[in-house]
Amino acid sequence: MKPLIVVDAANVIGSRPDGWWRDRAAAARRLVANLADSRLPDEGEIVVVVEGKAREGVAEGRLDGVRVEHAPGSGDDRVVAVVEDAVRASPGRPITVVTSDRGLRERVNALGAQAVGARWLWERLGQTKPPTSPTGP
Repeated sequence: MKPLIVVDAANVIGSRPDGWWRDRAAAARRLVANLADSRLPDEGEIVVVVEGKAREGVAEGRLDGVRVEHAPGSGDDRVVAVVEDAVRASPGRPITVVTSDRGLRERVNALGAQAVGARWLWERLGQTKPPTSPTGP
């Protein structure tokens, strides 16, 4: 059974001061492209949950081993729903949720998922040094 990795896109993107706030759609596109180009899709099923303006950057569906889910409202609620669906479909399946949001971490841990911070993902993508924006927020 392949592990499931669920990415809270807003939280992961927001963890790096690289100017994402100027174009949330482009930031979401970059994250999904980086995931698709990585080895992570070989290691497990990747689901990226996008919300708000970021939804305009990537179509819902599959792209090179990455599934994109659009959150119609709260991204956190959609992440929890993805985890609940996975637990129901495959009890015991390893599930990792990538978020630094404390409340979301508590919600998914209660469902049996492991929560890790954004740094965990950036390290796996080979981007350990956070970029900085020359103009600031």
